[in-house]
Amino acid sequence: MADFFEFEADFVDSLRCIPMQVRCKLDTCGIKLKLSDWNQMTTAERQALVELPCTIETEIQSYRKYIQKLILQRTGIAAAELPIERHPAWLDCENIPPTVQEKAQEIGVVLTQQKWASLRPLQRFALIKLSRPGHENKNFNRAIAEFHLL
Repeated sequence: MADFFEFEADFVDSLRCIPMQVRCKLDTCGIKLKLSDWNQMTTAERQALVELPCTIETEIQSYRKYIQKLILQRTGIAAAELPIERHPAWLDCENIPPTVQEKAQEIGVVLTQQKWASLRPLQRFALIKLSRPGHENKNFNRAIAEFHLL
């Protein structure tokens, strides 16, 4: 099932950017995908990356093999790998990552542990990604509003 956020609405029809749900799957399976590589894929291939499951170990390994093969086919270069976190922060509903808390405070939002715990893992993932140093962060405010955290 496709799970797009409202703040992604400007590109989900064309899938010209990598949606958060695919980014989460990439982090889960330990593959780095550049936007330039994504843009070399067909719409059907991008849609497959959206729809393929990547939750349990067998799905994660299948997704990893599929994306590795796809990147190699499209670019001629092996996929770059990322370390896989054993306990990803987006699955931890007890602890708010400092970068998320700081970014929320910058815009005057008090993010409590209760609010953090009420979010779905993909929502927590999005806030973590959107609050990273060096990230454009333009969608952080939109995500905060969309997730009813104001």
